[in-house]
Amino acid sequence: MKNQILIIEDQLSTRKLLSHYLQSSFEVVEMENALDALSWLQGGGTPDAIIADIMMPEMTGIEFLKAVKSANLKMPPVLMLSSVENSNDKISCFKNGAKDYLLKPFNPTELSFRLHLMLANHLLTKSINK
Repeated sequence: MKNQILIIEDQLSTRKLLSHYLQSSFEVVEMENALDALSWLQGGGTPDAIIADIMMPEMTGIEFLKAVKSANLKMPPVLMLSSVENSNDKISCFKNGAKDYLLKPFNPTELSFRLHLMLANHLLTKSINK
């Protein structure tokens, strides 16, 4: 059974590119904005990991992380994507629960490697904390 990855990305071309690269290894769920993703999670969606853009209309990726925390939803590991190198955004992402941060344009092999590593670390942490 494949792990489920939620992709939250407002740019259709980037969302489809991510889906294309990941669909052979993961079950991919696509959302074009963080509000829809938040609603999906509140409705019972349970991805194994999330890839979220930072710069999105209506709700940024950082606001999404904060909303998931404040709603007391289960937070799977989150990899944030950004087209802007900004230390303050990185720090804010990590403070609000993100596990990794990758700049666009990304190397698909690096993205896949980081995602697999993030999931492995998450599973290891869960088994240790039992």
